[in-house]
Amino acid sequence: MLSLNIPELNTLIYVSILIAAALAAGKVVKQMKLPNVTGYLLMGIIIGPHCLNIVNTDVINRFGIVSDAALGFIAFSIGAQFSISFLRKVGKSPVVIAVLEGLGATSLVTIVLLILGKDVSLSLALGSIASATAAASTLMIVKQYKASGPVTNTLLPVVAMDDAVALFAFGIAMAIIKTMNSGKFSVASLSGPLIEIFGALIFGAVLGILFTQLVRLYTGRGNRLALTIVFVFVCLGVCKITGFSSLLACMMMSAVFANTSKHTVKIFEPLDRMTPPIYMMFFIISGASLDITIIPKIGVVGVVYVVVRVLGKMIGAYLGATISKAPVVVRRYLGLTLVPQEGVAIGLVTVAKTSLPQYGDTIQTVVLCGIVIYELVGPLITKLSLRAAGELNE
Repeated sequence: MLSLNIPELNTLIYVSILIAAALAAGKVVKQMKLPNVTGYLLMGIIIGPHCLNIVNTDVINRFGIVSDAALGFIAFSIGAQFSISFLRKVGKSPVVIAVLEGLGATSLVTIVLLILGKDVSLSLALGSIASATAAASTLMIVKQYKASGPVTNTLLPVVAMDDAVALFAFGIAMAIIKTMNSGKFSVASLSGPLIEIFGALIFGAVLGILFTQLVRLYTGRGNRLALTIVFVFVCLGVCKITGFSSLLACMMMSAVFANTSKHTVKIFEPLDRMTPPIYMMFFIISGASLDITIIPKIGVVGVVYVVVRVLGKMIGAYLGATISKAPVVVRRYLGLTLVPQEGVAIGLVTVAKTSLPQYGDTIQTVVLCGIVIYELVGPLITKLSLRAAGELNE
């Protein structure tokens, strides 16, 4: 590992470094016809603690608020897709596909690991985590290339609902594991995920209604942008305290607002202009957090997780699209756009380490290795899939 001895700098200098690094990476990958997200992640790895060490672990921890804010704004943007008019247009396909692609990954990873003779608890834990998909990378690809069409219209709601499916799958898996270990079924083991999901949805809906009312009061573009930031940050902050899913809460807040207000365009236009530097810093920090040196430690379990998870999502997405009679182009290409994984998966790993300390290190190594690989190749696969579907505006 090559490491530069960089003196400790102040936060403003690091903000400049992160954004400048992202701008430079964007120019380079544009010449290579790769997605900006891939460039940001690679640049993050290069300047991160596992390579040049320009941005060390302390700096990464210091910028935790940037990651929280970026995920909050991403969830808020995706939630707007759940307008009633849009849902009428796409029909039931996103719901059916989200459930089947999530359960497809969970089931296939679990079954293959059991066939290979791995412990039931380890197999169930990794299988349930396999369900999670990354919303951030997907949204950035859609925005960068102004993608539009049946696959894109189905993809965004599917990714939005994927978190709920992952939380349910993980909660059920943990309940089964606890039942096997103790010999007694406990309703309490299911209450955590249920509270996390439904508490977030209720809280987000309340914020959405309040946001709609206040937007009528404030008519200036600057005031409305400030109001949006206030509500997203309040949502994130309260969710940290209560344990609600912040992604689901922000999505729900945005969905309620999109269905109850006539000012959605006036809210999202200035927000889209403000957030790019935040997203840039988020992906640079995400890249800096990725430790590529752990990839050789992945082992058979890791290879199964990385490969079989993708197969499970592809099969599940295809079955869901077929059952819901989605267009042929959705059946062909949607599964490949669901490769990226981050955020929620990392949170589930933390819980799994506490619940299954005997397998904690294995679960963490396998999932983090998977995230490194998925985040580096996933955006490119998503881009190529949307291009094959004829939905990129390049």
